[in-house]
Amino acid sequence: MAKNKLQKFSEMEAFPHVVQAEFDEVFRKDYKLKGGWGELFFKNNNPIVIELGCGKGEYSVGLARHYPDKNFIGVDIKGSRMHTGAAQAFNEGLTNVAFLRTRIELITSFFAQAEIDEIWLTFPDPQLNKTRKRLTSCRFLNLYAGFLKPGGLIHLKTDSRFLYTYTKELTSVNKLNVIRDFDDLYNSGFEDDILGIKTYYEERFLSHNISIKYINFQLNNQIPLVEPEVEIPKDIYHNAGRSVKLYANEQEAPRNLNL
Repeated sequence: MAKNKLQKFSEMEAFPHVVQAEFDEVFRKDYKLKGGWGELFFKNNNPIVIELGCGKGEYSVGLARHYPDKNFIGVDIKGSRMHTGAAQAFNEGLTNVAFLRTRIELITSFFAQAEIDEIWLTFPDPQLNKTRKRLTSCRFLNLYAGFLKPGGLIHLKTDSRFLYTYTKELTSVNKLNVIRDFDDLYNSGFEDDILGIKTYYEERFLSHNISIKYINFQLNNQIPLVEPEVEIPKDIYHNAGRSVKLYANEQEAPRNLNL
């Protein structure tokens, strides 16, 4: 397995569509591609869409296949995991998808004001005990506001009813414009190309009859955002005969439950 990882790291270094910035290149400073992804990297002025926490990258690749008139960037810190999508894109000769290996907390070092048209959040950790680490929290939405175009869309696709409810309440409290909202996407009657794109984990959730929630909304970067008050019901910590504890000192709760 170690050898396999080393091989993946080596291939990632050689892929022309993969960017792996060193920490000292972006910590409290701007990366060289900031503001120039269209002109310098993709060499066109097509809309740019990013997927934060892209995991294996198959969703970014799927979007790139469906929308050749847009550019896509999958972002994750796990290079060996991201290798799956990066290799697919390379083998298929896709020129409208890239992969960026970095921490999401450093994302503003990579993108300039109004450089990004849309953001996808696909099955992020709901972070039950750490509001600031939720990718739809005010903390992260304020980061996104620094580079998302006015009226740009944020898409959340999740198996977590807690994260879905939290995000929905956040949009309500802050009067953000919700475009689509489905608590059971695949039984909603909604028809769109995105229904044909599924991640590995999404396939697993669906095979266990876990509904997929989807909400997309426009971020208003002209107003101060307020965190919603959303309680976590006690029964949410019980699923399939297993229980999840609330740990002291805000330790992370397990992710592999439909919370």
